[in-house]
Amino acid sequence: MLRDKYEADKVFLDISELLALDLDPVLAQIDTLLDDDELFQLIRADLAKRYPRTTRTGRNSTPVEVILRLLAVKRLYHFSYEDTERQVSDSLVLRRFCRVYLEPVPDDTSLIRWAGLIQPATLERFNPRVTALATALKVTRGRKLRTDGTVVESNIHAPSDSSLLVDGVRVLGRTLTRAKAVLGEAAAELGEAFRNRIRSARRTARQIGEHVSRRRAAAQATAKKAYPRLVQTAQATITQVAQVLPALQAHATLEAQALAATLETFGPRVEQVIEQTVRRVFPEEQVPAPEKIVSLFEPHTDILCRGKAQRPVEYGHKVWLDEVDGGLISAYRVLAGNPPDATQWAPSLAGHIAQFGQAPQQASADRGLYSPANEDLAEQLGVVRVILPKPGYKTPERQQHEKQPWFRRGRKWHAGVEGRISVGKRAHGLRRCLDHGPRGFDKWVGWGVIAGNLAVIGRTVAARS
Repeated sequence: MLRDKYEADKVFLDISELLALDLDPVLAQIDTLLDDDELFQLIRADLAKRYPRTTRTGRNSTPVEVILRLLAVKRLYHFSYEDTERQVSDSLVLRRFCRVYLEPVPDDTSLIRWAGLIQPATLERFNPRVTALATALKVTRGRKLRTDGTVVESNIHAPSDSSLLVDGVRVLGRTLTRAKAVLGEAAAELGEAFRNRIRSARRTARQIGEHVSRRRAAAQATAKKAYPRLVQTAQATITQVAQVLPALQAHATLEAQALAATLETFGPRVEQVIEQTVRRVFPEEQVPAPEKIVSLFEPHTDILCRGKAQRPVEYGHKVWLDEVDGGLISAYRVLAGNPPDATQWAPSLAGHIAQFGQAPQQASADRGLYSPANEDLAEQLGVVRVILPKPGYKTPERQQHEKQPWFRRGRKWHAGVEGRISVGKRAHGLRRCLDHGPRGFDKWVGWGVIAGNLAVIGRTVAARS
């Protein structure tokens, strides 16, 4: 049965008082912030859906209050689930913050299961509520808006056609090996269909890698000649999957059905890798990015070329952040593909008006968002100072416009968004997503933004007192 919280433990509180264990001022402010009932109910609504009668029957669960605070601690300090369990277990201060008291701290696997129930849409409503609380505390007034994008990477290795083919042969090969054990006597009829070709694939991929790294034309030609063998190995594995899959589907056991689901999932992905390899290597066709797959395990990953000298190509998703005065990220959006930056200006302004009830007095962005239409839109919505530097040639009138003191001050203030993005990447895990799938990606970004906002509010309010 889902519980809301543990009753305050008098013995624990007496021990804390005896040892003078006070919360860090910042953590104390976050503690007060998380007492908000609306935030609590948002998380509780998701956790209540674990089973049909989770709220009424069954053994007592980990309280909602504890789960919420454990997940906040995880991202505030950039812990893993295992580290979160260990650190909270060993710290009386964190036990007090998480309201665990002297109860056992949930196992990391239990926390993973509870965290998996929280929906991305819930976090999208959670962050505006945190922003509203910050507004009530006068951490921000929503008078200024600066907006910018960044890339959060997927947790994948650098993709190449050969490595993707090897990944495909490895995953399908080990699944076929398990299928042979599950099918038992029925496997004898399929003969060579369970052969694992991973050694052959790895050997060929190693040869390709050794020659591709050399710049000489002869080495490149040798690498190209090795690709047909690797493609044939992958195609042979696909043929084996087609032979074994019907037998698994006809088998009634849960294990057989799980293996069949794995083959059904990864088989088409490997076929897509084979197709893009054939198109790219042999006729040397330029395969468009939307038609490519760069990871068998995170197929949602986008290929992003943003013109950065140090990172010409990035693999993940573009994330758009709207920051207001006070250092709070009032809104975030995980974008599909690599849309032009200029298209994000209107949603940012509309989201700000919905959150604060009025347009910002000042709104700024990089030159990638400049267009006369975007400037006109901001002025029509009531933005007093629109700071969108124009790229390329500027008329004398435009140069004079951008040399005005308020425009220059706005440009300097806008530069701070890069620092906010850097803090999110270094301190709150927004450099690389460690969760799986598009849903996990959205949640990872959401928790990172929320943790950053909680830290900002805690520091600001604590500094006042």
